[in-house]
Amino acid sequence: MVGLFGGSFDPIHHGHLIAARSALEQLGLSEVRFVPAQEQPFKVGTHGAAAQHRARMVELAIEGEPGFRIERIELERPGPSYTVDTLRALQAREPKAEWVLLLGEDAAADLPKWRSVDDVLSLARLAVFARPGRTGESTPSAWRRIQVPLVEISATDVRHRVRNGHSIRYWVPDAVAAYVAAEGLYQDDGR
Repeated sequence: MVGLFGGSFDPIHHGHLIAARSALEQLGLSEVRFVPAQEQPFKVGTHGAAAQHRARMVELAIEGEPGFRIERIELERPGPSYTVDTLRALQAREPKAEWVLLLGEDAAADLPKWRSVDDVLSLARLAVFARPGRTGESTPSAWRRIQVPLVEISATDVRHRVRNGHSIRYWVPDAVAAYVAAEGLYQDDGR
């Protein structure tokens, strides 16, 4: 089984990495593929960094990590990036693979708003990252819940820290922090 962890990764941070490692271990996945969105449908026009920068930060964050790799399928087509299109393309490319879609509870709660959600759920199993204190009742279609330590880091907070001149060390992998600085990302990001 291959876990698919999609998102903006704007930027990727330690919370994403801890969640992915938890999924890999708890679900016995062969690998977790990080799937940076060309343009996330619910965030059209609001990404702080261009897709190529977000993808590069994912590469830097997971470099040398066993069981982690980047999946560029959404970057190879124009956005917005719909999960159903991604799953159909992956199924056509790798028909023997079993897919597990990894979602946070907030994203899973929005499933009814997704394009062709019934097709999404027929193409992949759904595993939801559990947040402490939540019951998971909002995602009855979940195959499994993944226990993840509570790490209160958000990409929004990271972008705000950069914009305000604060360090993002320990919030993101060092290679990602260096890339953000070298590329001047998020300097004028108002989100």
